[in-house]
Amino acid sequence: MANLRDIRRRIKSVKNTAQITRAMQLVAAAKMKKAQNQAIAGRAYSKHLLQALYDIRKNFTEESHPFLELRDGTRELVLVISTDKGLCGAVNTNLARRIARDVPADADFITVGRKLRTACEKAGKNILADFPVKDPVPFAEARAVAKFITQQFLDGNYDKVSIAFTNFYTTLRQEPKVVTLLPIQGHREDEDQAFELIGGGFSSEAHQNDPQRDFEFEPSVSEVLATVLPLYINYEVFQALLEARASEHSARMVAMKSATDNADKFIKELTLEYNKLRQGAITSELLEITTAMKAME
Repeated sequence: MANLRDIRRRIKSVKNTAQITRAMQLVAAAKMKKAQNQAIAGRAYSKHLLQALYDIRKNFTEESHPFLELRDGTRELVLVISTDKGLCGAVNTNLARRIARDVPADADFITVGRKLRTACEKAGKNILADFPVKDPVPFAEARAVAKFITQQFLDGNYDKVSIAFTNFYTTLRQEPKVVTLLPIQGHREDEDQAFELIGGGFSSEAHQNDPQRDFEFEPSVSEVLATVLPLYINYEVFQALLEARASEHSARMVAMKSATDNADKFIKELTLEYNKLRQGAITSELLEITTAMKAME
């Protein structure tokens, strides 16, 4: 009977765990829907903003704005966007692997999210700043991050600024990305645009064939750049935060659903084992009673 008691304890423990994971699954599903809607809604504005930037690129050179300056140095600053909490699958692990592969070992970091901030600290990396960002993501907090980054670049402290984040595609698919934010690329031949990788909401090839891409800029291209480029940086950081947050909640919902399903399966297996042992114990008692009655005859 000791085995039966142990199995009952295990069943109760797994049921308690399943209740927790199911509750976390429901919470993550609610947050996931809001985060996904926010990320997808942001792509439309990003697309139109970047259409304008793409169309005026033929009218400017590197000297038109400091954000376009291609520098010879190798000093790199990386904005790492991870999660504050765990239990979200391999989101942070995959991003850490991508950073280890694509980011120089001597790069400095700005972090959003506790998980990879802790990992960077343990690895001895230089963390220049850490920014807490609420959920859902407010644009004002993204703008504060972008302002700090651009100031570091304009001061000449770094020659390149990148963003490492997890890009959202579907509930079941999220991919880590490391894209160049500064200097702004895409205005020189054979360059990838960061905005084509953040959210995937813009395609330069499709835009070239758009008949409604004829723009006139006033008062001048340089003054338009002075307004559009800072807005571009702010919004790229904002959209990366939205994509990362949508990826986090999607991965957590899937992970908690998987954990709940596994717990339910384990409960069924334990219940079957419990019933077998219980039936065996009852059969053994019946045999003992029958044997004793025959012995008394």
